[in-house]
Amino acid sequence: MDREILRRLELLNQLKLTEAEKEDVLSFFAAREAEHKVLEAIDTANTERMVHVMPIDTVVREDVVVKMFEREDLQAQAPETDEGYWCVPKVME
Repeated sequence: MDREILRRLELLNQLKLTEAEKEDVLSFFAAREAEHKVLEAIDTANTERMVHVMPIDTVVREDVVVKMFEREDLQAQAPETDEGYWCVPKVME
């Protein structure tokens, strides 16, 4: 990144950086660029591509619809019901 790109980014993002902040930003991106060059220099031709570091085995169960409860059994515990619905106290007027 150079000063011209930083100036355009300041305008685009409506920033006003001090000279010290500009130097910090430029040195930060210069360091990242140096790190990137080091990584690019590594020979990865014989390296197997991977998505995850550890192997992931997906355990997939059969998707079966199971009716756990009957409405009548659940509503038997309710203090009051009306036509298959639970009746609850009114909380707002």
